[in-house]
Amino acid sequence: MQMTNDKVQLFEDQPIRTAWVEDEEEWYFSIVDVVGVLTEQLDFNKARKYWNKLKQRLDNEGSQLVTNCHQLKMKSPKDRKRYNTDVANTEQLLRLIQSVPSKKAEPFKLWLAQVGRERIEEVIDPELTIERALETYAKKGYSREWINQRLQAIQVRKELTDEWDKRGVKKGVEYAILTDEISKAWSGMTTRQYKNLKGLKKENLRDNMSTLELVLNMLAEATTTEISKQKKPESFEENRMVAIEGGEAAGEARRAVEKRTGKPVITSKNAAQLQELITGLIGADIEEENGLN
Repeated sequence: MQMTNDKVQLFEDQPIRTAWVEDEEEWYFSIVDVVGVLTEQLDFNKARKYWNKLKQRLDNEGSQLVTNCHQLKMKSPKDRKRYNTDVANTEQLLRLIQSVPSKKAEPFKLWLAQVGRERIEEVIDPELTIERALETYAKKGYSREWINQRLQAIQVRKELTDEWDKRGVKKGVEYAILTDEISKAWSGMTTRQYKNLKGLKKENLRDNMSTLELVLNMLAEATTTEISKQKKPESFEENRMVAIEGGEAAGEARRAVEKRTGKPVITSKNAAQLQELITGLIGADIEEENGLN
């Protein structure tokens, strides 16, 4: 199975690792995480042992649940590295729930239905994905102006990666190398160095940029996309030179801004420290906007 979208979703504040498999139009859920929720076991290792014993029992009983169980690479909650993880789709989980005595069974069934419905709705109407992103950022306390810029940044990044795909750039390591080249050319730092400056670990760097940092990063990526369309690079090295060129254009803009303002654009502050980003939960004015409540 080819996983196209993986993320952590919450059931009663408990994290459940999930993955959307586009080819099957199906959500898959980490069985260990689900077992942990159903047994109210917060210790990952104990939940894993419970699942191993249950799997053995079901296998001895000839259950097709174990036979049909798939694995996907998911991030471990311990070291954040990806490992093969037992997963099950909604139908399989409903059968699994019957084998685990739990007062959480019925609420979990309702949660599964909600997750499935939301994804189907988003496939039919992609605008709902944007609306939910708006709601998430608003709840975190980001200003409306910043949220608008962030959503534009997502679109700019998507256009860049689409262009890279056309030029034969491979997802993963090659994407990361080119992203670092763009970052170094406009900010003087790799992505990792930039995150270290802001005291970040696994957090998203763009979610911790000021509005001006975000705009210049967008300029770097948008310029890279346009140069790539014009030059049509054929090798990875040619794509790397285009990435540097696009980043340098934004670097020139950064220096021009700094010269006029007398202040550095790059800041060590993260989202929690940037006062212009922390406005508390957005109140009635946000709720009046369609799709934000």
